This record gives sequence, structure tokens and C-alpha cells, in this order.
Amino acid sequence: MSVFASLVEHLADLLHPLFGAAAAAAAIVLFTALVRLLVHPLSRATARGQKARAALQPRIAELRGKHAKDPERLRKAVLELHAEEKVSPLSGCLPSLLQAPAFLVLYHLFSSTSIGGESNGLLDHRLFAAPLGDRWADALTGGGPVGGAGLVYLALFAVVAAVATFNYLRAKRTPLPVTGGGEDVPGFGALTKVMPFMSFLTLITVAVVPMAAALYVITSTTWSAVERAVLYR
Repeated sequence: MSVFASLVEHLADLLHPLFGAAAAAAAIVLFTALVRLLVHPLSRATARGQKARAALQPRIAELRGKHAKDPERLRKAVLELHAEEKVSPLSGCLPSLLQAPAFLVLYHLFSSTSIGGESNGLLDHRLFAAPLGDRWADALTGGGPVGGAGLVYLALFAVVAAVATFNYLRAKRTPLPVTGGGEDVPGFGALTKVMPFMSFLTLITVAVVPMAAALYVITSTTWSAVERAVLYR
């Protein structure tokens, strides 16, 4: 943890001439961008995989007609088709899984009062009036929803809502492709209807985690929206 704390502090020192008191917040955004750059090759591979899965849909439809009365045989046949075409139905999970450790590190860095037996100096940093270690509940207690920190959170919520709306509209235009005989799985139809709304859950995450972790989530979510718009165009 002390190594990552030093990394954030060094990045903040480098960015201080440009961002002043908000240098640590800018360092978190830069750190998130670096993580996403490292994961980007996997995101590109995921996009290629999803396009390949979409191309398999006519053949999956044929299998569904052929094995309409045998769901287990249908699932097996679809999996065999994916294996034959070297397309993984689960490849889209990897980018998200690899980002989880970075989020957890930031969460713990800005939730701990001490690091390596010493006082956590990162908690002294702010994004304007909002301390990076505080949560939305702290902002509401300290000055209310239109206080200094409350206004910062309102601005962040507006960004999240804009990105979520963008993702929602894209998801409605491009429905989730069926893989692995998903239409025969109980609840799959409901899942496909709920998926476009999933981006709005980020609002809850931003509200309950420390500001630093919220910045990571917002930056990563915005990056994903832009990345998907480019890779899946």
C-alpha cells in the first residue's frame, strides 16, 4: 500500500504546477488512464470477439431450430461452435476483472487513516472543497447537498448521468448478442432488458465510496464509453 501511496504522491507532485490543490485528484485520473491504456489491448480483443460472436448468430439460429426440443444439446452445440471458431463467450469479462485490483487499491488508500505505520497524508488532498477520503454522506453532513463538497458531488453525478445515458442509448441501439443458447436460459430475456440500465448503477458506487475511488470509477466509465463507441462503431 505504501508503494501505491508514494506513486500517487509523486504523480501529484508532478501535476501540482498545472492543477494546484487538485493535483492529487488529477493524479488519480492519470493513474486510471494509465491502467486503461494497459488494458486496452484486451479491450480491442474483446471487441473483435464480440464482432465474431455477432457473425455467428445466423449459425446459432440454425442450431436453435435444429435442437429446439433439446436445450442441453443446443448449449453443447453452441459451445462447440465457439470452440471451432476460436471465439470465447467470456472474453468480455477480462478487462473489467483486471481493473478491479486498481480500484481496490485506491479504495483502501483513501479509507485508511495510516499507511505503513504513518499518518496517511493522502487524506489531506481535495478536489476543490471535497476531501478525497470523504464520501457523499460526509458532504451532506458537512454542508448539505449545495455546500462546497456537495456541489462537487453534484457535478460528478451529472457527469455519471451523462455517461450512463450515452451508454443506455447505445445499448438500446445495439442489443446484447445471444451467445451459448442464452435465449433458452431462464431469466435471460429479463437480463437483456435490464442491461441498458446497468450504467446508472455507477451513481450508487460514486455515492458510497471515497471520492478518490469515485474519480477512478468515473474516469474508467467515461473511458469505456468512448472506447466502446470507437471499437464497436
